[in-house]
Amino acid sequence: MSLNATAAVAGENGEIFELEGYHAVGMAGEYLYPLKDKNTIVLPEYSELMLLPGRSPVVINGDTGEYEILEYNPFNPDEKIFAVSAFNSPGHVMTLNSAYYESENCLPLPLFSYGAVGFIGDDFVSAAYQVDFEERQNLSLMPLDKIEEGLAEKIEKYPKNRLIYHLKKCALQWGCPAAKNFFLSRYEAPLPTSRVCNANCLGCISFQKNKHISSCQNRINFTPSPKEIAEVALSHIEAVEKPVVSFGQGCEGDPLLAGDTILSAVKLIREKTCKGTININTNASLPFMMTRLFDAGVNSIRVSLNSAVKEYYMKYFRPSYKFEDVLETIKTAKDKNIHVSLNYLNIPGFTDTEPEMEALFYLIENYNIDFIQWRNLNYDPKLYLREMNNFADKKLKPFGIISLIELLKKEFISLNHGYFNPPKENFK
Repeated sequence: MSLNATAAVAGENGEIFELEGYHAVGMAGEYLYPLKDKNTIVLPEYSELMLLPGRSPVVINGDTGEYEILEYNPFNPDEKIFAVSAFNSPGHVMTLNSAYYESENCLPLPLFSYGAVGFIGDDFVSAAYQVDFEERQNLSLMPLDKIEEGLAEKIEKYPKNRLIYHLKKCALQWGCPAAKNFFLSRYEAPLPTSRVCNANCLGCISFQKNKHISSCQNRINFTPSPKEIAEVALSHIEAVEKPVVSFGQGCEGDPLLAGDTILSAVKLIREKTCKGTININTNASLPFMMTRLFDAGVNSIRVSLNSAVKEYYMKYFRPSYKFEDVLETIKTAKDKNIHVSLNYLNIPGFTDTEPEMEALFYLIENYNIDFIQWRNLNYDPKLYLREMNNFADKKLKPFGIISLIELLKKEFISLNHGYFNPPKENFK
């Protein structure tokens, strides 16, 4: 017999506590699901819990079995309570959002993902599924003293390299795991380059026009030279066993808009070594530029998608380019035997509905996608569905995120799943 998770709520002072006699609930679109031991895991290490302002928790009354919206603590009627969610650590995809009711005129939630959470026994439990077991962004393996030691070594070797100083800020001020890994000589190093973008994504973390949504970090305010980029890339490639260096980071626009600079940098890198995976994370909007980069020595591309349905892609990215440009870039990559990953921005109740699944399956089959990186969409989930032409009004029954992943594994045996950009040694 499965166990129900006890509801987790927060008081006005931010204290999170369990609400005995009430069961935790998750949501996918407008559908509600009880949290149980069979559809949750112990909250992953280094996950974060968040109070959701202006949002009352949806719970199940243990006595009546009915769903209820609780604005006040039933055991202390003077205490207002709020919904709580989990921001799961890297490598985990959420399978249900936190279930809540929005108060009138509540402001949009900040740019995080909002997974369902509850208590079972002595543990917080989360509606999540682990898609990648690599410890690339395990914070316990990123001690501050070692980061500072690596930083000092890089600055001593390249005292005038502006990109290294930018990555210092990313690592020490913004807490960027990729920047930390650069100074620790681990896995993948970031190569932010572009100050501008040709999309206006709803959930952009480095530039926001919506006055009610704050960007999480500042966008790079200069374009590093090809020499500066090559110095960072080569220092990482020389120090790591299966190194990856990636253009296209959260602290920049789209790298293709700095394509000429990147092209020169890639040529400098490849003049020195054929070792290492040069990857580009991009909206894939400029097929001609990507062709030049592939020919110069870029090994892989990760294409960001919230949806393989044109209508919803355009609603989220709000681009100045065409959706067909993205598809052309993917086709070009595969024609040149380049490894193609999807940076697939997942939200339960949208990603796992029939139209979305059909479009994704079509894309994988017809464009021979190699890899899906399952990423949680960092955006207010209810607002997102409203932005997608009131998608929830369609009342489409979710298939289930885990069921979707398992079906993809069955239907596309050569398709790989994970969270991080793989090195070329792991391409299949």
